[in-house]
Amino acid sequence: MTTVEELYKAFEVLADAKEKAGEHESEFLKFLAAGKGNVGEKRLASQFICRFFKYFTRIQDDAINLLFELCEDPDPSIRKQSVKDILTLCRASPDKVSRFADALAMLFGTEDSHELSGVQSSMFSLFSINLKGALEGIFGRLLQISEEEDNSEELMGVIRERLLRFLVVKLKQMGDLEKECEDLIMEQCKKLLEDVTKDEFIAVMELLRSLKTMTTVQSRQQLVEMVVDQAALDEPFEASDPDCVDRLLHCIRSASPMFSKNVHSRPFVQYICDHVLPVLKDVVSPDEETNIQLEVLKTFAEISEFAGDVDKLDKRLNTIFSALLEFMPLPPSDEKEESTTEEPKLNFSQVECLIFAFHQLARKSPGFLTDEVNGERLKDFRVRLQYIARGSQICIKRLKEALQGTTGDALKTEENKKRIVALKLFTNITMLVKDLMHNPPSYKVALTLSWRPSREIKPAESNETAKTLSPGQKRTITPITYDDANGKKSTPKQARTLYQPPGGKFSDKAGTFTNFSRGGNRGGRGRGNFRARGRRGMSGSGFYQNKL
Repeated sequence: MTTVEELYKAFEVLADAKEKAGEHESEFLKFLAAGKGNVGEKRLASQFICRFFKYFTRIQDDAINLLFELCEDPDPSIRKQSVKDILTLCRASPDKVSRFADALAMLFGTEDSHELSGVQSSMFSLFSINLKGALEGIFGRLLQISEEEDNSEELMGVIRERLLRFLVVKLKQMGDLEKECEDLIMEQCKKLLEDVTKDEFIAVMELLRSLKTMTTVQSRQQLVEMVVDQAALDEPFEASDPDCVDRLLHCIRSASPMFSKNVHSRPFVQYICDHVLPVLKDVVSPDEETNIQLEVLKTFAEISEFAGDVDKLDKRLNTIFSALLEFMPLPPSDEKEESTTEEPKLNFSQVECLIFAFHQLARKSPGFLTDEVNGERLKDFRVRLQYIARGSQICIKRLKEALQGTTGDALKTEENKKRIVALKLFTNITMLVKDLMHNPPSYKVALTLSWRPSREIKPAESNETAKTLSPGQKRTITPITYDDANGKKSTPKQARTLYQPPGGKFSDKAGTFTNFSRGGNRGGRGRGNFRARGRRGMSGSGFYQNKL
């Protein structure tokens, strides 16, 4: 057994030898032997091995294995000491960073928060020594965890989750990376995505989107294709399976930031048209708080803008149109109005989503409404548009009256924020209706969906939006008009009011994500009960597991 005194003597010999320290292998072997000793000897062994490691290439593997053991020693003081000393070794031997990054990655499973902080700090220091090597070590461990067959599934999950979160946070702090490192991250993330849980999928996508290479069309398209693979769009849609619904929505949301006029959302738009909209009423929410049907429609509306050239466009337009008509009833007839005072329910939130999506796609097939064979379709549609527009205009009037004279901080209250979003919703519907009421229907208006963030309203703008009315003064509502067959303006009769908005405190039903007929709200995105990863020795088939 090597004593502390012998360790210090060996240290002096090697220190005095300087660049010829490699000629004194017997002294270095004393450090390796001390790694099996007591606490004091182990701590000294860790320091001295890392100090002179580069001079003894023949026995470096033995030294590395011993350091790995010290990093997992039962005594926390020894573990912490070894984690710090490894940095000294790696600065002198950058080519060893990959192996030690792999070892440090396993220490991310510690339950001691102070120790975890030290491990993370050392790992981040390895980035500055050899970033590519550190990434190779981390990804190597992440991929190996996927194939573990022992009984430590929970621990492996914790390590994997922490490593991914560490990568997301720390790589963002480093700013722009070299292309070689970004290519490595892209390549390794592709492998990871073959078998991930929902939270891991979100973390990997966040990591990929942060890369500088994502500014190129080619890279964004590549990322979208990766998400399409994970979404399993070649499989049937199970409306009654909350996991299936949640997976589809999370995949679309992960890809959404990549969509543009050059990177299209076509695969998702076509899938929703073919498999989701026909069974929308049967879609099951992953949690009780989420109005999942409205969530699906909002997601669909957001991606419809960048659908590109949709295959079988008229068939899919017909699906969207049919779904839209379900939320746009015909006005009650005079006979019905005499027999009942109940008005049809107008689901404005759903209407905004579907009429926006229809407006985006129908511009590429104008004959869908204007062809001679579709004359009855257009006539019926215009009646419904007029009815929904009147309801929207009445609600706009009520909201503007509620906001009149409101300025400054008063606009920032939760109640007024809801009113502003609701006003945006009704205004959007009105603008889209006016476009579609043209003869022939027009597709020129551009707008922002009501739930999407908008710039803060300034007091001056608020005063313009909610103009002050003198007592008793009536506000003029511009009616929806359309061109008749002779090109003349035609205004529908408004001798009677067909729609009355909800009574009472209207703002209670004008939330940021309001379904005015059902009182539904968007709620959280829902975490759901995702299937476990499909790894050997583990239960489950892998939530995002690729089908090869």
